[in-house]
Amino acid sequence: MTRLASLLTILVCGCATSSSTSGGAARGSGGATATLEARSGSSVTGTARATPTSGGVALHVEVQGAAPGEHGVHIHEKGDCSDPKATSAGGHYNPAAGAHHGGLNTAVRHGGDLGNMTVDSSGKGTLDVDVPGLSIGEVIGKAVVVHEKQDDLQTDPAGNSGARVACGVLQAG
Repeated sequence: MTRLASLLTILVCGCATSSSTSGGAARGSGGATATLEARSGSSVTGTARATPTSGGVALHVEVQGAAPGEHGVHIHEKGDCSDPKATSAGGHYNPAAGAHHGGLNTAVRHGGDLGNMTVDSSGKGTLDVDVPGLSIGEVIGKAVVVHEKQDDLQTDPAGNSGARVACGVLQAG
């Protein structure tokens, strides 16, 4: 009887553990994080965190080592920051093919258009945005890129925001 109870305990615990850690919903439900590394000869580093919301995804991006002022921030289509200038990240994530570049509050925009981050005189900046219409599953594996200049929120393809000064890939967890 003791042996049977032990076997049942192992099976019940094994099934509970298995079901709580497998599957796409469980994998993406906790959000995603990225470590932003310097690119294009900059010294900009930081972190990004994406969290699911009822209507989309909330993004929190922090940087240090950036020039004071406004910097465009985008989700790019590829999860590859290997190129020294981050060109391997591709263009802006654009699930609505044909949409033009814009900002979070413009009528037409790429899904990855996040707007601008303000960096203070110490080189630190934070951006908190809610991005409607995206799911956490869509952003996992995509790159978050911080640009050298302010995004004008209208010019294709990247809002005249200049070089890619930091890049990191969003990973589940």
